[in-house]
Amino acid sequence: MRRRCPLTALVWLLAAPCLPAETNAERQAQVRDAERAFAKTMADRDHAAFASFVSAEAIFLGRGRILRGRKEIVDGWKGFYEGPQAPFSWEPESVEVLDSGTIALSSGPVRDPNGKRVGTFNSVWRREGHGTWKVVLDQGCPPCDCPPAGGSSGSPGSGR
Repeated sequence: MRRRCPLTALVWLLAAPCLPAETNAERQAQVRDAERAFAKTMADRDHAAFASFVSAEAIFLGRGRILRGRKEIVDGWKGFYEGPQAPFSWEPESVEVLDSGTIALSSGPVRDPNGKRVGTFNSVWRREGHGTWKVVLDQGCPPCDCPPAGGSSGSPGSGR
């Protein structure tokens, strides 16, 4: 019986490269789901859950200031979680993931409590220990009358 354990481990070690690789579409779905769960923390008024999505070394930019590190970000966002109604909401519209599966960009609309688009968010996610996606960079910007990402207008390299 004892000989089976090392043999089983060896079989798994040799078979691992043959297992199907995770596709980019699967990774995009993971990040999209993570972004939706991150946004749900605002709707649920769950500040502690918000903190769980922020990487220890994250940077958030917005409103003319820079917040560095989880503690500063969590403290800086505490006011958004006070009160019974969320001051804004967001949802992913576009998600792209590097082929390496380690870094992703998520962006989409920011809406006021009445559903009016008041801005756009851009979040960079990094896959950390145990495959967990965490936000490492986040920046919001005012809305524009631009075509959605992937549109055909704009100059090459402009992203618009």
